Amino acid sequence: MSKIALVDDDRNILTSVSMTLEAEGFEVETYNDGQQALDAFNRKLPDMAVLDIKMPRMDGMDLLQRLRQKTSMPVIFLTSKDDEIDEVLGLRMGADDYVKKPFSQRLLVERIRALLRRQEAQSGAIVAGDTEDTKVMERGELSMDPLRHAVTWKGKDVTLTVTEFLLLQALAQRPGFVKSRDQLMDVAYDDQVYVDDRTIDSHIKRLRKKMRTADTEFSAIETLYGIGYRYNEE
Repeated sequence: MSKIALVDDDRNILTSVSMTLEAEGFEVETYNDGQQALDAFNRKLPDMAVLDIKMPRMDGMDLLQRLRQKTSMPVIFLTSKDDEIDEVLGLRMGADDYVKKPFSQRLLVERIRALLRRQEAQSGAIVAGDTEDTKVMERGELSMDPLRHAVTWKGKDVTLTVTEFLLLQALAQRPGFVKSRDQLMDVAYDDQVYVDDRTIDSHIKRLRKKMRTADTEFSAIETLYGIGYRYNEE
């Protein structure tokens, strides 16, 4: 049973969403603000967190920043209907997905399931022998170990979220070949989950930023405007 942390200062959302998730077989922990959630996460991390952005004491952005210092667990943001800035900032800071308020609880459940499936596949929870997707991949200065969810560039560790790992893996598997945004969406998200181009662009921007923490000259991911992205083996 996967444990989902739901963090929101709206008690109606906490009650209704937790009831829905529990009916779907999840274990749910609810928190009224970011600080309360962080105190609990420091004791034990859940399998996934669903965070509202605007909360007292510590908002969702601050909480996500603290979390990304120590974990790559999946995080979904709940954003205001018309607040596009929140969505972009959240993705750039390392959120895996976002859902706009007011939202369909069925949509939220499907996005949670999709992220958990991806995390299970990446963590090696499903053992299917040696396949191309589970072998350590070496591409020039890049090394990726899917079963350990480990990435190094020029020997330096780089911590990626599940989404960032999958995008880098998809690009690096075939250096020199272009991946369209639609192709990258298929890699990073379940077929039942709709995301737009901005989501992929934000993840790629965050991915580049993280790789440049290991090498300020990192330029292996090339943007082909109007087409997609390409990994160039250096």
